[in-house]
Amino acid sequence: MQNQNKSLIKALTVLKEIMTSNKPLTANVLCQRLSIDKSTMSRLITTLVSEGFIEYVDNSKEIILSDLVNKIVKKDDREKIITKTQALLDEIFYLTEECAYIGILDNGSVLYLNQVDKSNRVLKTRNSVGMHAPLHTNGFGKILMAFQDVDVSALELKKFTSNTITHTKKLQEELELAKERGYAIGNEEHEFGLCSVAVAYFNKRGEFVGTVGISGLSVRLDEAKLHEFGQKIFKLLNPNF
Repeated sequence: MQNQNKSLIKALTVLKEIMTSNKPLTANVLCQRLSIDKSTMSRLITTLVSEGFIEYVDNSKEIILSDLVNKIVKKDDREKIITKTQALLDEIFYLTEECAYIGILDNGSVLYLNQVDKSNRVLKTRNSVGMHAPLHTNGFGKILMAFQDVDVSALELKKFTSNTITHTKKLQEELELAKERGYAIGNEEHEFGLCSVAVAYFNKRGEFVGTVGISGLSVRLDEAKLHEFGQKIFKLLNPNF
């Protein structure tokens, strides 16, 4: 039993090393970093591969986390973001009386993780949790592009409405404006009648996490109102700015 526990601890140590690495690792590198002999490392890697925790990159000797582990880690991270921002979305809703969202970058688009709408309106904003939206068509996507490493020139700027930005230069100007203002606006660029405004959300360590803001009908959210709410939400997240 003691030997089994030691093997388990070593296997978990190897898995942790692979998880925290920002690039693929080889067995030799793992041996050097963890001071584990080659034969033991070979057994540990074989077990982790067979159990579906890690995999080799194509036919190379480089090792990475499997899709299964990546999905588990990603799901856990997202659930933490939802929990930590729930009260913030409540505040944004009460501040604006519009549906509040948090979005993150996922596969080159906005993924809406959570939303809060406590209004008594007959016509409410549809449930968008788990849905994706093109980055260039809304305030949330523009913030994600402005504060994360996104190659704007590689994006397909598909036209959805007459307001959709379809030129890279114009989009770059919009992103610079978002950085300067601290918020970004989406003015009926994905769907007619629907507008949005969003700001950047950072964790306590100052790391960019995603974007929070609101979306609602253009009859309530004209351009002046969008700017007003953008400034208010920015101030809510940055009271000392």
